[in-house]
Amino acid sequence: MDTAWLADLRALAETLNFSRAAELRNITQPAFGRRIRALEDWSGTPLVDRSTHRLKITPAGEIVLSAAADVLQRIERARHELEQTRAASATLTFAATHALSFTFFPGWVQSLGSSTTTVPIRLLSDNMNECEKMMADGRAQFLLCHHHPDSEIRLHDTDFKHVELASDLLIPVAMRSDSGEPTYKLPGTLEDPVPHIAFDEKSGMGRILAATIPTRAGHLKLVRVFTSHLAMVLKALAMEGKGVAWIPQSLAAAELVSDGKLAIAGDEEWTVAVQIVLIRPRTRMTELAEQFWSTVMAARK
Repeated sequence: MDTAWLADLRALAETLNFSRAAELRNITQPAFGRRIRALEDWSGTPLVDRSTHRLKITPAGEIVLSAAADVLQRIERARHELEQTRAASATLTFAATHALSFTFFPGWVQSLGSSTTTVPIRLLSDNMNECEKMMADGRAQFLLCHHHPDSEIRLHDTDFKHVELASDLLIPVAMRSDSGEPTYKLPGTLEDPVPHIAFDEKSGMGRILAATIPTRAGHLKLVRVFTSHLAMVLKALAMEGKGVAWIPQSLAAAELVSDGKLAIAGDEEWTVAVQIVLIRPRTRMTELAEQFWSTVMAARK
């Protein structure tokens, strides 16, 4: 049985006219009639009552129509899912934290050569919590993020592995004054604490700072005035003189030049060295994803 016959019967039920139904199905009327007859032969019973001036679908035809709706819907859903599977296997999907989506990802992909620039790439940019969920749910093949050994990535080592791509620094910055000095400077005092523009707990960098700064804080005196998971927002507020923000050096570099709007707001002891890492599942991925991973590993040698 050809499933096209089911669509033919549905068109005939809608029009109750062989000529108009054949036109809807984009075939000649004789060919359309033969296909309806073929479906009736397969069914073993008439599906169309032709004995009256106006066509009618028989009770048996109504049963077939009901089944046809379900069958055609299932086939269409299966076709759509297959198309999605084919598209996914031909696309590289990355989850990346917001800061690295802007500062690192574009240049890094380009640096891997022509073998990656011609591949369809989907970049999903979000906070660290959501990026981890995307990886755990299988919605992304790779995760690009900052990492520090003292800060947990919430993806089990038994299921995921990572490779270091580059290094970065989380540095405290504040608006540059006319004299070239930061408007606020660490560590602050009990009487005059430094306003802190902070990462929230959804941010990977917020986790890193929470795990590292307290161990070296000592006499650090801060008062939190704003919280966000977006490094770009923290940078903008620091440039407006709202306080001190720890942001990636890679993001702040353009404003740390002599005529820039930012200045480093503390000594080296307040700087946190971090890695930029690429995380993948330990299980085998699509051929395209495995080829990309091989390219990344080769580029590190």
